[in-house]
Amino acid sequence: MTDGITNMLGDLPQWCAVVIELLGIAIISIIAVYSLTHGGLRLIKGDSLSDIQQEVRQRLGRGILLGLEFLIAADIIHTVAVELTFETVGVLALVVLIRTFLSFTLELELTGKWPWQQGRSGNE
Repeated sequence: MTDGITNMLGDLPQWCAVVIELLGIAIISIIAVYSLTHGGLRLIKGDSLSDIQQEVRQRLGRGILLGLEFLIAADIIHTVAVELTFETVGVLALVVLIRTFLSFTLELELTGKWPWQQGRSGNE
């Protein structure tokens, strides 16, 4: 059944996965350049180095989180629509697990809270 759907769609799923993966890479790259450029401009203006460092880390971390979401989506599309085998599903599960762990730890690093604690105040 999967072969019939794959034959009908042709290379479209693979191209979609590649485009989404490139978008994830572009997001991370563009935000990294933007963060560093913005930090450099603030440094030239004479702003506090610690404030600049914190802002660059925040921006870069958010960019990495967003880019990781796109990369995970591309991996899922590639595995499910292009190459569905037990081996690729296992590799996908491992990749998603690692990237999810990275996302959670980045979120904790950026906000000081786990993602499920976002609604809570620091006094609780």
